[in-house]
Amino acid sequence: MIKAHQYLVLLILITGFLGCSASKEVLTEEPVSGATMEEVAETPEPSTPPVEEEAESAFEMDSEEALRQRWMHLEGEQGSFIGVGTDRLYEEQLAGKEPKQKVIVAVIDSGIDIEHEDLKEVIWINEDEVAGNGLDDDKNGYVDDVHGWNFIGGPNGDHISDDTFEMTREFVRLNPTYADADPDALSGAEKEEYSYYKRVVKALEDEKAELSGLLSNIDNALGVWDAAHSIMTNFLGKPDYSMDAVSAVQTTREDVLRSKEILMYFDSLNLDREEVREERGKIEGYLQKGLNPEFDPRGIVGDDYENLDERVYGNNSVEGPDAGHGTHVAGIIAASRGNGMGMDGIANAVEIMTIRAVPNGDERDKDIANAIRYAVDNGAMIINMSFGKGFSPHKVAVDQAILHAESNGVLMVHAAGNDAEDNDETLHFPVPEVDGRDEPVSTWIEVGASNWENLDLLAASFSNYGQKSVDVFAPGVDIYSTTPDDTYKSQGGTSMAAPVVSGIAALIMAYYPSFSADEVKAIILDSATSYKGQQVLLPGSEDDEFVDFGRLSLTGAVVNAVEALKLAEERTN
Repeated sequence: MIKAHQYLVLLILITGFLGCSASKEVLTEEPVSGATMEEVAETPEPSTPPVEEEAESAFEMDSEEALRQRWMHLEGEQGSFIGVGTDRLYEEQLAGKEPKQKVIVAVIDSGIDIEHEDLKEVIWINEDEVAGNGLDDDKNGYVDDVHGWNFIGGPNGDHISDDTFEMTREFVRLNPTYADADPDALSGAEKEEYSYYKRVVKALEDEKAELSGLLSNIDNALGVWDAAHSIMTNFLGKPDYSMDAVSAVQTTREDVLRSKEILMYFDSLNLDREEVREERGKIEGYLQKGLNPEFDPRGIVGDDYENLDERVYGNNSVEGPDAGHGTHVAGIIAASRGNGMGMDGIANAVEIMTIRAVPNGDERDKDIANAIRYAVDNGAMIINMSFGKGFSPHKVAVDQAILHAESNGVLMVHAAGNDAEDNDETLHFPVPEVDGRDEPVSTWIEVGASNWENLDLLAASFSNYGQKSVDVFAPGVDIYSTTPDDTYKSQGGTSMAAPVVSGIAALIMAYYPSFSADEVKAIILDSATSYKGQQVLLPGSEDDEFVDFGRLSLTGAVVNAVEALKLAEERTN
């Protein structure tokens, strides 16, 4: 499905500007049908802040911007941000204390830039493996796995970058059997599978329609934006004008005034035209590849895909062709603290194990199962999983891997998803409910995303939720973190909220190593700040529906690092 940062950029464009049905015709001096520029200017700004906002280091910005870039580390009294309090934690509770152990956190994701200036000191090194000698020195089955493993790479060093959605793969599997089937002639088991097939077909059609609409809306917005830029460039006599110069424009020319309003509106959203074009390309890619039944890149890997017991395939190149998402996640957990670069991670005694298993498209069950097993068998204490999908045809393989992690005392932290859906009603795989077992696995935390703005908007507008299926919320909007090639950006999603929780879990394990994974989970949930009774805008609401925040998760709370470490101290005594 669409990743969080893409979803939010599109949400901003659609709700903020395209809702007015604007087109580049508004830049002419002739009367136009549809929205006027006055209507556009009066459109409320979206409730979610900008995503993928590229900026300078927080250490080089003015105080207001620096606070915004560090908001996940702050608390309510610091600019009214509902962060997790890590700044105060290090200044007070952890001052003068040394962690008692390094905590290995496995990040199963799209890949990580392990040479990033803010991450290279915290990347896990497999000390039992000799780099580059072509041998499996530690006898774990994986050759030269010095920093982790890539389960979506080939033996010749190639990588899968794009893959299909799971619904597309299920359509390919079932369509030859059921496309022309007479449901009345099917047996009981066949009817059940036929019903599932029809659900797959509907999901595929709905996704195509949604992405096609989004693509059209982006093209509309870009047309308006580009036309405004062209007019302003001609008026000011240069293409590299500043927004201060735009703001100062005074003229009687209607086209220039309209362009000024458009440019200032998009600037207020902190959107960059080139980044939006990149998002457009990704959406087009999903239509051409993710939803294309004829697209199948799996041959790159060279495994026997139907053999779910196959463990060893892929390669040791853990960055891959698109490590943006995984690098951002890793930085939230463990970017080097206090080095004067870019940003600080949550935890200060962490080694990040890199496991690449998530392409542009949906991850595959076999790869996720093997990624979890690799993490467990190679010493990970926490596994961060910022991914998910709506179908899981080989759930049994993932179930067995999850049980393997639980039995080995490994904490699993999973992002709840970015579809503004109730996970109590719609499954977002993987899930901690194992088939054939009454209770969910005990070492699993499901995380929703909280917002930075005000209490009315505490639940991020995109976040999935669930009073039974989501455990807790964590900062997940406009999170500033590492991106490839020594860069930093703000992104949003439950993908960003999950690593905040992984970071807090790593802190507890580092300073209080006697706690088991399920005890660490209990500490995080029991110490989270409750907002039960607080009315918040329901994620995805189109009619301003407000609900009790307590209805959105098991705890009705947002994680708090300060209180978590206090509680850990109390439970140690």
